Amino acid sequence: MKQRSWSAFSLIELTLSMGIAAFCLIAVFGLVPVGVQMNRNATSQTAATNILSSVVSDIRASPPGQGPSAKYHINRTKLSAATLYFDGQGQATTLRGANSRYRLYVQIANNPFGPVYPNYAWLKVTWPAAVDPLSTTITPSGSVETVAAVFNK
Repeated sequence: MKQRSWSAFSLIELTLSMGIAAFCLIAVFGLVPVGVQMNRNATSQTAATNILSSVVSDIRASPPGQGPSAKYHINRTKLSAATLYFDGQGQATTLRGANSRYRLYVQIANNPFGPVYPNYAWLKVTWPAAVDPLSTTITPSGSVETVAAVFNK
């Protein structure tokens, strides 16, 4: 009669493999909060960029010399500054409220080379809305800014 030989993992091999698997899982679970924070930052930056795009489009769509823009009421033909607050859905208001998530600062400057050249609009969106974008003491969680040319004719 032939003897059977049984092959199996020993207790030491199982313990080592479970230890290695646990170490890998702890490393992966440690990266989850970092991934969530990166996703939150990317979402906020995308929303802020969409706000900038919408405001620049509104300023450029308003006829020069005809008063403020239609949607955000920003005057584009004279030296002016405006601050708007936006909630998570992109709704704008001039007053900061409990739902305000983003703060937009717009400054339009006349071009020093004359009326033939475009004016410039400097726009900066910061979040959270409670932090002043022009403050040097408190740094916002994030910000996006751009400069746009606004033609007068």
